[in-house]
Amino acid sequence: MRFLVSNDDGIYAEGIKVLRKTLEELGEVTVVAPDRERSATGHGITVYRPLRTKKIKYKNSTTIGYAVDGTPADCVKLGLEAIMDKAPDLVISGINLGPNLGTDVLYSGTVSAAYEGIINGIPSMAISINTWENPDYTYAVEFIKEYVPEVIKRKLPRGVLLNVNIPNGIRPKGIRVSRLGYRRYIDVFDKRTDPRGKTYFWMAGEPENLDEDDPETDVYAVKEGYISVTPIQIDVTSYQYLEELKKWPINK
Repeated sequence: MRFLVSNDDGIYAEGIKVLRKTLEELGEVTVVAPDRERSATGHGITVYRPLRTKKIKYKNSTTIGYAVDGTPADCVKLGLEAIMDKAPDLVISGINLGPNLGTDVLYSGTVSAAYEGIINGIPSMAISINTWENPDYTYAVEFIKEYVPEVIKRKLPRGVLLNVNIPNGIRPKGIRVSRLGYRRYIDVFDKRTDPRGKTYFWMAGEPENLDEDDPETDVYAVKEGYISVTPIQIDVTSYQYLEELKKWPINK
């Protein structure tokens, strides 16, 4: 098996190190990841300046890494189109520090790296751990070793990726296949004044899960101690409303 690994926490993050070492037990790994943290960059790409890379060699490993001064989407695009001489069987982004639940996927650089994989026709996964501090990757490693070969064996539909969120510090009760929850952030901006008396805003915010009690959601699954696996896709067309919209007189 051949893997392309990326993330948005940066190539030196502990999560991508764990992911690389785990996948090395399954096959051949190439790492192409940002040279620094690029969290919450969404699917931004770099078009007005060149991308620069630095080759990285890992101790006691045949894997070659490439640190890129760009976004997660840049990294996967570069890996597939310019660095790897043969397409990988799977693009895997992570292991992200912090969850990517519900509408987080719209902002997430981790998920965007996986999206870039499926845009290029490669099956892809994004993996996150549900904590911002003191991560325990034990059960993430177990999941990856068991689940990744199954994903490659069964093959994902074109244009669909798997978004995975793993509880931290506890043995998961199992795996729940779930839909994205409806999540937004409240109290987002902290208004402050700088030493010169000028106002500025610091973006922060707390997540508000509007349907956290719905057992079908990823938010509920992780809250209850399950690994959440959610299939998400490129096509965001609302087919439910498509035919209704066609009925508008102005659209005829």
